[in-house]
Amino acid sequence: MKKGSSIIITLLSVLVIVLLYQLVSGEGTASDRKTGMDVRSDKIRMLEHQPETPYKVVIDSGHGGKDNGATGASGNFEKDFTLQVALKVEELAKQEPQIEVVLTRSEDRFISSIDRERPEIGNQLDADLFISIHGNTYEDASVSGTETYYYHEDSLFLAKILQKHIVQNSGFRDRGVKKEDFFVLKDSNMPSALIEMGYLTNPQEENEMLSEDFQYRMASSMLDGIKEALNLN
Repeated sequence: MKKGSSIIITLLSVLVIVLLYQLVSGEGTASDRKTGMDVRSDKIRMLEHQPETPYKVVIDSGHGGKDNGATGASGNFEKDFTLQVALKVEELAKQEPQIEVVLTRSEDRFISSIDRERPEIGNQLDADLFISIHGNTYEDASVSGTETYYYHEDSLFLAKILQKHIVQNSGFRDRGVKKEDFFVLKDSNMPSALIEMGYLTNPQEENEMLSEDFQYRMASSMLDGIKEALNLN
């Protein structure tokens, strides 16, 4: 009995030593390692952002150049509407020292989707947020409203915040937040959202969307959403 007990105790001791070694050396399960890495990455990212360093936010105005995007009820192009809103976001953001806005385009130029340049701009900058601006279209001119898209689950909060602010200040129908694998969302390494602000094919909605007052209000709403998403309020 004594000899058997000694063997059991020895085996248990060896087992405990092996388990301790695996824990210390990080040789746990794959899920444990992934969780640890994710948490560690989040902590590193938070530590790297110094208070005096502004958050980088990429504002992408959809389409451009030979890519007109949607054609509105009046014949105006989506590419011009999205650029005007983006420029106004950049203008208003200059009053926010904690936010640095970077535009994917500041003029009417074509950006190919083949090389994924739009999300890559944000990835190369290690941006904190990526927001793409669009105007919607439909064959039925009576269809209206705002909808915001996301792809990765860590982007859902941003889409919800932006949708809330845009709808509140536009008065447009709330068409909700939806998941879609648009490449600008799928390829972005940071929280990202795509806003379809309204339907350019709806005459009443387009008339508002093309006005300076509306565009400034939407730019201001987006900034409010950005500040909320970054906990700057």
